[in-house]
Amino acid sequence: MDVDRAAAPPAVVVDGSSLTCADVVSVARGETGVTLDAKALRRAEEANALAARIVEVRPLYGRTTGVGANRIEIVEEDGRGHALRLLRSHASGTGPMEPVERARALMLVRLNQLAAGGSGVAPGVLGVLASALEAGAVPAVHQFGSIGTGDLCALAELGLTLGGELPWLRGNAPTVELTRADALALISSNAATIGEAVLAHHDLTVLLSAAEVVAALSFVALGGAAEAYGAPVQAARAHAGQVIVARRMRDLLGFAATSRAGRRLQDPFSLRAVPQVHGTAVDALARLGDVLHVEINARAENPLLDVGTSDAWHNANFHTGYLAHALDSARAAVYPVAELSAARLGDLVDPDATGLAAFLADGPPGSSGVMALEYVAQDGVAQLRHTTLPATLGSAVISRGLEDHASYSTHAARLATTAVPALRVVLATELVAAVRAIGMDGGLFGDLGLGTAYTRAREVLDIDTTDRSLSGDLERAGELVAEYGRRHAEEPEHP
Repeated sequence: MDVDRAAAPPAVVVDGSSLTCADVVSVARGETGVTLDAKALRRAEEANALAARIVEVRPLYGRTTGVGANRIEIVEEDGRGHALRLLRSHASGTGPMEPVERARALMLVRLNQLAAGGSGVAPGVLGVLASALEAGAVPAVHQFGSIGTGDLCALAELGLTLGGELPWLRGNAPTVELTRADALALISSNAATIGEAVLAHHDLTVLLSAAEVVAALSFVALGGAAEAYGAPVQAARAHAGQVIVARRMRDLLGFAATSRAGRRLQDPFSLRAVPQVHGTAVDALARLGDVLHVEINARAENPLLDVGTSDAWHNANFHTGYLAHALDSARAAVYPVAELSAARLGDLVDPDATGLAAFLADGPPGSSGVMALEYVAQDGVAQLRHTTLPATLGSAVISRGLEDHASYSTHAARLATTAVPALRVVLATELVAAVRAIGMDGGLFGDLGLGTAYTRAREVLDIDTTDRSLSGDLERAGELVAEYGRRHAEEPEHP
């Protein structure tokens, strides 16, 4: 991955129980390496030995039987034949290849799940997968082929790559000889969906934090009334996210408890309701983070090889309803944040709201200023609106009727990925306008927590206010939004 390990954080220890979403993001984006905990290998050995004992006395799904509706078919042969047929037949994804970071997230999530010791896979598979991650090798994994009941196609492609039958998309790594015990044990997971959801959750959380900074800049430009963020107001209806957002807005704006007045008796909702709207999204993303933490550390295989009971348990832990619903809720909660941003942009170009020239223009009569930003913002809002369709409204009946429900968490995760650049665009348009408005009004006054953000924006954005293309400003503002979010998100999400 061309990463300077000497400068990178300590390697993430993969032990099957303590992996965090932040760890997944760090490894997926090449910021740190991995090391496999020795106890995880011992757990894998015990589960693998348990599976070997069980198949001597009774059928075990996927090892001595076919899969899906073929569960009634007994596999007579021993050795690699069954495993390879299963992997080859399921390695049937299509469409574009997963980007490097999502492929690496898939690898790490699956490695950690295997380290939890419920799959029965051979310990050597864990070692090779860990080596591949550390070497920066990336498998060629197709994006299409999952419906939220197991990323079978993607994981089968990973399995054949680990076994040396498919080439790596990037880099190289040692191979492992797969046995009939390894095929279903490896692919019985939603690791690709979970990995993508972790990355999208991280990026949306960063943008949501940035949205508070951008909203605060607009608040200053529009002369907002701070009383709407007051502690007594928030205590009167103390939803966790609402309280957090209001506190952060007070910190950014630097208002004392008695400094409440603004230009108007009451502000428009896009200023007044920031704690309520942003707070809902904060809570929804926190809930999604909790679900993801469970998923990345889960023993979700079917069948579950449980050493504690010395038995195999056929189950439905492959069903990712919790994840799908949490993703749907998070996207639905994030969308109004973009609506408020676009509404504030509409106020920023209105002289009645700012006391400045229409569209923040600075030139001869008829100058357009930032007029075009509203079109860009509404394009982003529309894109986000499309992502709010609940993926969980769909279902499927496949495999001759045996598999008669699906969560579609995969599609919920894809929609979350799509929401990230759309929200970034909307916030970037508001940022460009807010910084211009403050500059045209004489700059930022007072000791505000927002001062660093404003100064940084003036350094990055073009201060030329004549009619010109704003494309470059929007690109730089998009990068600045991510920067704001990373800094602002360092504060805890819940008190």
